[in-house]
Amino acid sequence: MAEATLAIHGGPQAFAEGPFQWPLRDDRVFAALEAAWLDGGWGLYEGPHSQAFSDALRKFHDLPFVSLCCSGTLAVELALRGAGVTAGDEVVLAGYDYPGNFRCIEAVGAVPVLADIGSGGWCLAADRLESALSHRPRAIILSHLHGSLADAEAICQLAVSRGVAVIEDACQVPGAIVQHRPAGCWGVASVLSFGGSKLLTAGRGGAVLTADERVHQRIKVFSERGNQAFPLSELQAAVLLPQLTQLPDRNRTRRENAQYLVDALRDIPQLRPVSTIAGNEPVHYKLGWLLDSERIAREDLIVALRAEGVPIDAGFPGFIRRGSRRCRRAGDLPNSELASARTLLLHHPVLLSNRDTLDRLAQAIRKVMVALA
Repeated sequence: MAEATLAIHGGPQAFAEGPFQWPLRDDRVFAALEAAWLDGGWGLYEGPHSQAFSDALRKFHDLPFVSLCCSGTLAVELALRGAGVTAGDEVVLAGYDYPGNFRCIEAVGAVPVLADIGSGGWCLAADRLESALSHRPRAIILSHLHGSLADAEAICQLAVSRGVAVIEDACQVPGAIVQHRPAGCWGVASVLSFGGSKLLTAGRGGAVLTADERVHQRIKVFSERGNQAFPLSELQAAVLLPQLTQLPDRNRTRRENAQYLVDALRDIPQLRPVSTIAGNEPVHYKLGWLLDSERIAREDLIVALRAEGVPIDAGFPGFIRRGSRRCRRAGDLPNSELASARTLLLHHPVLLSNRDTLDRLAQAIRKVMVALA
């Protein structure tokens, strides 16, 4: 049948209308930009829009201290410095994680220690941390990734018992609920990103949240070089504030549509979705699956799906190939290795679509999976 012919083989594209837009055209964001122009805040070092956005983040997370900065990656480095990590210290992170987190550990002169993720998602596993903690590291970076949320309670309890600081990387999950608490409220500090593809976007930008005044003060001392050396601009703060107001509703829509799509593809055994933990409300910067097939090459699948107009990509490469001169392995990393080889990620803008579009998306994915199986 002509309609079953893949686009990569000359068939019709499932989404010939082009890519899904992000950021959205939003009148409230435009009004915020106009307000920053009218009040002159756009040209200030520090002005009313940064203050208003900081206040909103404090209220949203019920935390007293917020440090705005130029990127989520820099925010991770600042959080490490705020937690007292210095040269020669060890910092634990998952063997599968954002590459910038590894580099941030190196940036402060510390040594990354790799621990494995769990089998049901893409997050650091609490039961894989014992050997990682045997050398008494200074900190743990705890990331929530691809719609999966880490067992933050167990990891933080273990860390506290060993005198280890936890840095929560919530860059992908603003507004998520992790074991009945908001993401960004675990550990001594947490990190947000406002990069161009993120759920809260200003093109660039980040923030560090903490309840510990000492952590906040260390960040402030490091960042002050006559003025704030790593700033978020007034214009960025202005456009982020209305997005934060809309975040709960948009997250709810993405979560409902992600579940709808997962259910629609439940009959495709080669696509393994993340498992959900009771008490969690995930949010979806990416909707992740593991490709559970030896017959289908992930690269071929991604090429075929992109040809249909499906916004999908591979996951992170992970750190399983990093040598012992740059890091220490705390045991084997089989789940991290699997994730680096088989992760598939659907980008979040499609999750704000209507159900007709989601049905077309499911049909396109099914068509490609059947053809390549």
